Amino acid sequence: MHVGQRVALLRQLWQSRHALVAIPLVLIIVITLVDIHSPESVHLGPLLVVAPAITTAFAGYWLTGLLGALAVGAQIIIAVLHGGLTTTNHMSQIIGLAILSVFAVIVCFVRDRRTAELAQVRSVSEAAQRALLRPLPDRIGPLHIACSYLAAEKEACIGGDLYAVARTGHRTRVIIGDVRGKGLAAIGEAATLLGAFQEAAHHHPTLPALAEALDRSVCRYLTGFPEADGEAQEHFITALLLEIPDHSTVSQVVHCGHPPPLLIRHGHVTSVTSPHPAPPLGMWTLRPEAHATHTFSFQAGDLLLLYTDGVVEARDRSRAFYPLEERLPLWAKSSPKTLVQHIEKDLLVHADGALADDAAILAIHRSPVPHTGFHVSDLVHGADFHDSVPRAGPVSHSSALHAARAGG
Repeated sequence: MHVGQRVALLRQLWQSRHALVAIPLVLIIVITLVDIHSPESVHLGPLLVVAPAITTAFAGYWLTGLLGALAVGAQIIIAVLHGGLTTTNHMSQIIGLAILSVFAVIVCFVRDRRTAELAQVRSVSEAAQRALLRPLPDRIGPLHIACSYLAAEKEACIGGDLYAVARTGHRTRVIIGDVRGKGLAAIGEAATLLGAFQEAAHHHPTLPALAEALDRSVCRYLTGFPEADGEAQEHFITALLLEIPDHSTVSQVVHCGHPPPLLIRHGHVTSVTSPHPAPPLGMWTLRPEAHATHTFSFQAGDLLLLYTDGVVEARDRSRAFYPLEERLPLWAKSSPKTLVQHIEKDLLVHADGALADDAAILAIHRSPVPHTGFHVSDLVHGADFHDSVPRAGPVSHSSALHAARAGG
């Protein structure tokens, strides 16, 4: 938001508050005039308490106190002109109105203080989110990227979902994951995995080796959790690792208990499922041999959607899950940013604005790669791996498989 827009917004807010102040002022004047011109047996002065009560809805404690003082002053005027200031009825009305006005000021003071504390907490939360989930570049290599994070907690900005991208030579590695549980413990596990990924992605030549290294990091972190009530707590992270080479249409994915990505090609949506999924990170000791990759074709013009289970498990009022795969064809021709925005808005409408779990969305669109000797981002983001991509799954075309073996 530009400075001019902020000034205009503040001016509009100030003007709107000034317009609202007219309401209690008019009420004070009208009630005072009507009470003065009414018979002495009719007492409308107690209605003046509505002025400070209404002011608490849109103003701070200073303005509320001012309107309360005006209401008490109006009550004194009524008492002087309408039966006498020293009458028991008028004295009790003045004292009662003054006490209620003080209560209204106290309520405003406590509310404003809590609002300030909440704003401070939100600013810290936003800073923590920026540190934990660093903004992804709009473009990296041949990929256009857009992402979104929706926290389940209304006043929170972060949770246990995570995503990150690492550029390693002429390929891009992506991770998206979901930590079991919520709260500070989930954020700590997410931070551990993200830190391990950003480092290990540049040191392991194959995707299975990267997955194994991340599993070891998660296991080392989880050993620090104490047992609850004599039983071991279940801590794990579902994750999906993706490797997209620049000059080959054959991409690789390792499923670690995470929902499969959805591939959009020519308006059609297909699920990129693995025949041999691995357990979630932190649980590989149950199946140490399950670390195979699955290869699939990711061509220029394709769009790949990664997401956490908070998206597909969002329910509407009838307890029906969000039909992500059915909705995607409606926005198949959208750019990654527009697609993410459509999903985010539609998801919140489906869930009536209240998500039961954090939801992360990551859209990746592949554009053609110019045939040049090198890419500028390669000089910035790291050196190339001098290795070949191992054959880890079935491929439909022999030429694509040959490109994968050649380290495309």
